[in-house]
Amino acid sequence: MEGKRVFSLFFCLPAARLVAHVFNFVQASALSDPKNRSFYCSLFIVASLICCAYFIGGASIAKEYKERLTRWKVIYSRQNAKFDTCKNRCQPLGSEALPEGIVAKTSDLESRPLWGSSVNNENSKPSMSLLAIAVGIKQKEIVDRIVKKFLSSDFVVMLFHYDGAVDKWRDLNWSDRAIHVSVMNQTKWWFAKRFLHPDIVSEYEYIFLWDEDLGVENFDPKRYLSIVREEGLEISQPALDPDKSDVYHPITARVKKLKVHRRFYKFKGSGRCDDHSSAPPCAGWVEMMAPVFSRAAWQCVWYMIQNDLIHAWGLDVQLGYCAQGDRTKNVGVVDSEYIVHLGLPTLGVSDGNKVTNAPAPAQKGDPKALAPSASDKVNDRAKVRMQSFIDMQIFKERWSNAVKEDKCWVDPFQLSAN
Repeated sequence: MEGKRVFSLFFCLPAARLVAHVFNFVQASALSDPKNRSFYCSLFIVASLICCAYFIGGASIAKEYKERLTRWKVIYSRQNAKFDTCKNRCQPLGSEALPEGIVAKTSDLESRPLWGSSVNNENSKPSMSLLAIAVGIKQKEIVDRIVKKFLSSDFVVMLFHYDGAVDKWRDLNWSDRAIHVSVMNQTKWWFAKRFLHPDIVSEYEYIFLWDEDLGVENFDPKRYLSIVREEGLEISQPALDPDKSDVYHPITARVKKLKVHRRFYKFKGSGRCDDHSSAPPCAGWVEMMAPVFSRAAWQCVWYMIQNDLIHAWGLDVQLGYCAQGDRTKNVGVVDSEYIVHLGLPTLGVSDGNKVTNAPAPAQKGDPKALAPSASDKVNDRAKVRMQSFIDMQIFKERWSNAVKEDKCWVDPFQLSAN
């Protein structure tokens, strides 16, 4: 209504002034010259019609303006609402130019057929968890037993070949079902940092990152998963059979008649562990030979793995920070499903051809190029272990520096240390 008044006044005021001037002129002229009265009356009528036209046109324009103004307000409010909704939408970095529905945020390790798409296949059952294991051909029989158990439990299996002997696994009937990644002389942690990014393995509920020298006669993957879910374990490992295994840390040894244990007790000597202990090695700790991570825990652990430290020594002490809460409750050892740690030398040891970090062999025809003897044995285990200790010291130093430099980080366990 206000707009109508404004426009009416805007258009009618000039016309009204014109009519008033004409009326005054007609009146004056009529008094001085009666003969022209008819002409000026006609002029007065024309001016009046012009005024009416201004009035009617102004009302129409005012109405149209009001409708446009209303539409503008609606459009503006919708744009504002859309902006408020969209500004809080969190899309992956780099995908902002795409509509949200087309963004595929994750991937997996499942193979896909070249034809006969399985996109709408209701019978296809996705694998629930992943076994990733570093392997060498010398442990082929042991790995064969491990892989068979996991494949029968609907696992995806990924083999990290550190000796380059991928083709020598082709005779196993499950070889084509496994994913093979081959890089010479690398550890499982090197492979995991590069090939098990959280976005790639986020489809899997649990990640088993194992060594190759493990006996699994008393281990069932499905029962193990059932237990860790029931117990709420974010980071875990199967217990070690103390009678057959190389046990380096007492907390990993199997406790008979228990399903799960979360701490180790030591009441004598130095480094005592009791019910009040809340830090490794007494509680909240697993060893690095056969760790099992939940999806959430792995997303944290992956970021803690240092890209340039391939042995990952020292990482085990800090794993509790990735336990999604209280490490004394969410980290544990499963006793009812246990394994044997055979303690076999792997990296740095080979028979025949050397597979350590050596220069390339001499070219054919070189008099120095001698055929390797079958009895030749390379043992660089001492160098490997030395590098492991060096990596551990570097990691400890980095952790310490990171804690000092990050003013926003609060240690959740600083008040509960032993």
